[in-house]
Amino acid sequence: MPSTMQSRTINAPMEAVWEKFSDFHELSWAAKILPNCEKVGDINGTEVGAKRILNGAFHETLIAVDPAGHSLKYSIDDGPSPVSKEEVANYVGIIQMSPSTDGGTLVEWSSSWEAKTENAVEFCHGIYVALLNELADTFN
Repeated sequence: MPSTMQSRTINAPMEAVWEKFSDFHELSWAAKILPNCEKVGDINGTEVGAKRILNGAFHETLIAVDPAGHSLKYSIDDGPSPVSKEEVANYVGIIQMSPSTDGGTLVEWSSSWEAKTENAVEFCHGIYVALLNELADTFN
């Protein structure tokens, strides 16, 4: 099962960092990378089942959210190659936050999926690194 995991310490309190992720439909902090986040359906972005389409291509669903534990899980239901539904199944991304020893927030972003190849590993890794860097920049 292919997977990828990135982490970054953000120079901000965990509650402030969590606020950036607490609404699945709000990605203004990542506008350089994901300038378009379209809400799909009537479910609020803080509730399981919320759906979005990123940049007109990535169809995602919020599958678990734990505000007290500062974590969420989402699926990619379809997208461009190499994460299209023809190439990847059961894609689950997890964002987990914890306090860092320097008073900031450690953000761990991991994902795993089923596929016949590992073509999506480098693709996903690059996106998550860019998003974590963008997140860090919002607090500098």
